[in-house]
Amino acid sequence: MNKKKNIMFEVKDLEVSYGSIKAIKGISIQVAKGEIVTILGANGAGKTTTLRTISRLHDSNAGTILFKGEDITKTPAHKIVSMGISHSPEGRRIFGILTVEENLILGSYSQKSTDKKILNWVYDLFPRLSERKRQLAGTLSGGEQQMLAIGRALMSRPEMLLLDEPSLGLAPILVKAIFKTVKEISQSGVTVLLVEQNAKAALKLADRAYVLEVGKLVLSGTSKELLASEKIQEAYLGKKRREA
Repeated sequence: MNKKKNIMFEVKDLEVSYGSIKAIKGISIQVAKGEIVTILGANGAGKTTTLRTISRLHDSNAGTILFKGEDITKTPAHKIVSMGISHSPEGRRIFGILTVEENLILGSYSQKSTDKKILNWVYDLFPRLSERKRQLAGTLSGGEQQMLAIGRALMSRPEMLLLDEPSLGLAPILVKAIFKTVKEISQSGVTVLLVEQNAKAALKLADRAYVLEVGKLVLSGTSKELLASEKIQEAYLGKKRREA
C-alpha cells in the first residue's frame, strides 16, 4: 500500500487496563496521512478505550503511541490537542447551557485566538449549526448535537480527527449526512480515525479497517476486503454464512 510510506500515526503493542481488567490487549494499528481508518467492534470491544488512550484521557500500561514519528505515549491531553490531534467523544459531551457558537469557540482553546475562517468552514460543513448559532446547545436534536461535537473538534485545526461513534442513536438519513460530511472533512486534508458499531456505513466510508473483539485485534484490511469477509458479513452485517 503506497500510503504506508507516509505513516502519520501508529500504535504499537498497546495495553490498557481498568484495575485488574485488561481492556486492550497488545493492539497495533497504523494510519497514513490522508486516510480514513475505522475501528469496528461490538460494545465492550475496547474501541472507545483505544481513542481515550490515544488522546491521553486514559493511561496505557504498555506499548507506544507515535504521531508524526514522535512518541506521545505520556504526553498530557492538552498538549495532544496542540500537537494536532482532536477528539470528538462518544456521547457528544457538548455544553448544554452554552450556545452553539460558544461551544465551537471553546473548541479553539488551544489556539491563540478563534480562527474565523475555521469557524466559517464549520458552518459551511454544517449549515444547521449556522442557523442555530445563538441557540442553547442543550435544545438541539441528537443529530445537531453530533454535528456540534464534530464541529467543535475541528476548531483546533487538527491534522488528525478521532471520531467516536458519530452515528450512535441517529436515524439512517442523519447517519448518511454525517458520514458524507466526514468524507468532506477528509478531502480537506484531515486524517480520520473513526470508531463505529455501524460496520456497513463505516466500511463504505473508510479506506481501511481494524476489528476489535474483547480488546484484541482479530481482523484488519482494506474496507473492500472486510466487506467481502464472511466473518464480517455474519457478525456485523446481518448476513448468514452460506451453506456448503
